[in-house]
Amino acid sequence: MVETRDRLDPREFSSLDSWLDEEGIREEVTAVAIKRVIAHTLREAMKEQGLTKAAMASRMQTSRTQLDRVLDPNEHNVTLDTLARAANSIGRKLVVELV
Repeated sequence: MVETRDRLDPREFSSLDSWLDEEGIREEVTAVAIKRVIAHTLREAMKEQGLTKAAMASRMQTSRTQLDRVLDPNEHNVTLDTLARAANSIGRKLVVELV
């Protein structure tokens, strides 16, 4: 969980990025945001394709419990392999790049 100072003076920071850097939480916040976007995208694709959780788990060759972890935007301990299998199961690819 991200913890920050109790009182902030908005004039201290020129941007959200500089504030995140100052607090030392930029990487964590970015990772959480990415996971939430992926979970949302997967849920929406499942809805569009009419896939139940049972059908999606079957396509991924995993359990419903594991799929629930993938779809939980607050669950951050999901492997890239699992995310890639989820993406493949809805006809998409997971692309990770260093920039």
